[in-house]
Amino acid sequence: MNGDVLVRLRQALPTLRPAEARIATVVLDDPPGVVGATITELAARAGTSQATVVRFCRAVGYAGYPEFRIDLAQATSRRAVELERSGIAEGEINRTDTATDVVSKIAFHEARTIEETARMLDLDALEQAVEAVASAPRVDVYGAGSSGLTAQDLGQKLTRIGIACFAPVDLHGQLQSAALLGEGCVAVAVSHTGTTIETVQALTLARDAGATTVAVTNFPASPLAELADVVLATTARETQFRSGAMSSRIAQLAVVDFLFVRVAQRRYDRTTAALKATYDAVRPHRLTNGGRPPR
Repeated sequence: MNGDVLVRLRQALPTLRPAEARIATVVLDDPPGVVGATITELAARAGTSQATVVRFCRAVGYAGYPEFRIDLAQATSRRAVELERSGIAEGEINRTDTATDVVSKIAFHEARTIEETARMLDLDALEQAVEAVASAPRVDVYGAGSSGLTAQDLGQKLTRIGIACFAPVDLHGQLQSAALLGEGCVAVAVSHTGTTIETVQALTLARDAGATTVAVTNFPASPLAELADVVLATTARETQFRSGAMSSRIAQLAVVDFLFVRVAQRRYDRTTAALKATYDAVRPHRLTNGGRPPR
């Protein structure tokens, strides 16, 4: 199996049957406890049967419970080592944490999110997206809420290196822009859950207009991912004080940077010239060390 079992469980959770989802939730809530549990004990904790536990294991890619538990033990051991290396006793934020504890824990989670996303990213899919964006006459980027901020970031980056990119903030504007795309154009849709209605609608319109579609989402089996020609998956994890909107942002921005830098490489000479031209354009609007605008 490729990738961290806990990451795969989080990604698969929305697609599991209710009883299987209860098992996944028990595992995600207490990985060390499940490592030491028999199949009978896990079934009892999840309020289901041993047969359902076996079906759950097969649904997430394992032959049976023994193989699943071995992989879970390895993932749990790696996490314990990472926590110890970071000087953190436990990953969740609690009411007694100091400012130092909070900063350390958030830094740990965000660094780990980027590392997991990079480790599990489909590099072939990344290269497909890069090729499409680098040669596109026009690129649209869609997103709502926190994902909309990521869309704006990608839009700004691509525009700065000379790629015609539109990242409408208004949701109706996204739909209108998507309807005007055509062959050779690219639409990039960003959504942590992959279920945001407006983002799904915009990508649907873009696909119907003939554009190449790219989804950046935490859930590869989501409705948004099913619409996309290319899926770039993140591995954000929610915690008590870091909702999906917070934890997804750092992973999405990492994927956007991977995509942008590879596109910039493909257009190296044009990128260099465009970055210089855009820097020169805004330079008069920066204060000098003396607090005066440059002439």
